[in-house]
Amino acid sequence: MRVLLRGMNDFAVLNTGRKMPLLGLGTWKSEPGKVKQAVVWALEAGYRHIDCAAIYGNEVEIGEALQDTLGPGKALRREDVFITSKLWNTRHHPEDVEPALLKTLKDLKLEYLDLYLIHWPYAFQRGDVPFPKKEDGTLLYDNIDYKLTWAAMEKLVEKGLVRSIGLSNFNSRQIDDILSVASIKPTVLQVEGHPYLAQVELLAHCRDRGLVMTAYSPLGSPDRAWKHPDEPVLLQEPVIATLAEKYKKSPAQIILRWQTQRGVVTIPKSVTESRIQENIQVFDFTLEAEEMKSITALNKGWRYIVPMIQVDGERVPRDAGHPHYPFNDPY
Repeated sequence: MRVLLRGMNDFAVLNTGRKMPLLGLGTWKSEPGKVKQAVVWALEAGYRHIDCAAIYGNEVEIGEALQDTLGPGKALRREDVFITSKLWNTRHHPEDVEPALLKTLKDLKLEYLDLYLIHWPYAFQRGDVPFPKKEDGTLLYDNIDYKLTWAAMEKLVEKGLVRSIGLSNFNSRQIDDILSVASIKPTVLQVEGHPYLAQVELLAHCRDRGLVMTAYSPLGSPDRAWKHPDEPVLLQEPVIATLAEKYKKSPAQIILRWQTQRGVVTIPKSVTESRIQENIQVFDFTLEAEEMKSITALNKGWRYIVPMIQVDGERVPRDAGHPHYPFNDPY
């Protein structure tokens, strides 16, 4: 295991005072069979932050990588690595929250998480089926209030099972709704974020309230299943290509640097060793203020990650009818 690379101590500081590395490895869509090696490569390359979720279906394998690299007599100490996971939509009832976390801890072979997020503000029907469906293929929802879920999340901090708790895919109104009842405040909001969805208003909202923003799909999620044939390709954007040439970096590195410079945590996903290494080499150059602005100006409110289903041959947002669906609000 190599020494920490220069600049790898670039952190966001959470409202608990704990540090969260600005760059982590994303594991969504990382197939079992590949994700263990990806995590090992990431830790070898200097990553000190791994982003997981129960629904990704690969926590057991990530746990094997962590078991091989963390702990007494291993390359790293547990406290050297920041590990996040997420509570799935079928586990929002208060009595289901701790069992869900304990399953994640068992799978990851950990005694605690650094961060546990509510994955989405809306719930699916309780039970062991991750996507419970009606006969017609539409999902079975549950209207439980996420504020009740939050109270159960707080208990996990009190028990020492998680160091901090946060939110994923919540909008500004929902964040404020949580803050109105929280005895333990959310530390992080994880949402989709990239130059086409710059999240300027939501980032300001988080900053005002002491939340750190984490951006998922920071490169526009080029491996998504539901790509539209004529959608813009972020990594081919001329503004970014020009900067890549100037700094002798890849377009991906320019985009990741833009986020880290805004204080936004990013979690690019890869299972390719060279890309895993490339994605973390963003702490050895700085974009100028005007260059930062030119990237932010690419914003077009383009959300890549909206779960879709086919209804009568039309692709429609799967969950948009749920009362807690987050993306009907401007931000």
